Amino acid sequence: MIRILPHIESALSQGAPVVALESSVLAQGLPIPQNRDAAERMVRAVERSGSVAAITAVVSGQPTAGLTDDELERFLAREGVRKISARDIPAAVAQRADGATTVAASLAIASNAGIQVFATGGIGGVHRGAPFDESADLVELSRTPMIVVCAGAKSILDLPATWERLETLGVPVVGYRTDELPGFFSAGTGIRLSARADDVATIATMYRAHLALGRRQSLLVVQPPPSAFALDPSLIEEAVASAQRDADRNGVSGAALTPYLLAAVTRLTGCTSLDANLALLEQNAEVAGQIASICSRAAEG
Repeated sequence: MIRILPHIESALSQGAPVVALESSVLAQGLPIPQNRDAAERMVRAVERSGSVAAITAVVSGQPTAGLTDDELERFLAREGVRKISARDIPAAVAQRADGATTVAASLAIASNAGIQVFATGGIGGVHRGAPFDESADLVELSRTPMIVVCAGAKSILDLPATWERLETLGVPVVGYRTDELPGFFSAGTGIRLSARADDVATIATMYRAHLALGRRQSLLVVQPPPSAFALDPSLIEEAVASAQRDADRNGVSGAALTPYLLAAVTRLTGCTSLDANLALLEQNAEVAGQIASICSRAAEG
């Protein structure tokens, strides 16, 4: 059912390293033209590590690992491209729709394609002031055995509650060169991590041990944004609180809430958060590529 572009299928069949990337950040999460910049930077970062990049999406009803140049252009233009989570894939298939995949949908497609490593910006989680409003990303992480590299959960979320849910769901969280859960745009949150790795080889070893135990969750690797772009947590907190008040006044909720809040935070921080977002997306993709390369070499040995 999954369409895999030939060069990606060839890499997988040969045991070469492949990294999955999401498409929702391009079609809904980032403004135009920065979404194009993000796509180019993430793909280049994966390739620098010697890995192959595979952007996941649903194209005219076809779940896919990898986009052609024409398809990517369509998604960057975002006209008629819906945002889809894992549960939305069957409907998109039946309706022959174009769908940009969230973390949850990307994991569903990538794991089905045989890809082990996935890179994103920040995962979804528990929303502020609405503990019943929880991203499907968390559940998908709890049942999809992959390595997921991110900068923590999006700063617009209730991060302590999200951390507790990850623990309850049995998702192992490893800090890459950090002892603290990152705050997406900022380096720290005050939430201490129980596991740390200072090199990608250790992460690969952890994942092999995870699989050997028959565990079905993802291994979540979190790292802070590049220090040159990390923002003051108080600045982000003030912007998020203001954006949330605006969303409440305007009745924004559901799938529209996250892109609304992220756009508002970008505006309120004078676009410094946008620069940080692009930088952390590139950094996460590069580390994911390095991990995929290590895992590939270990499998050969």
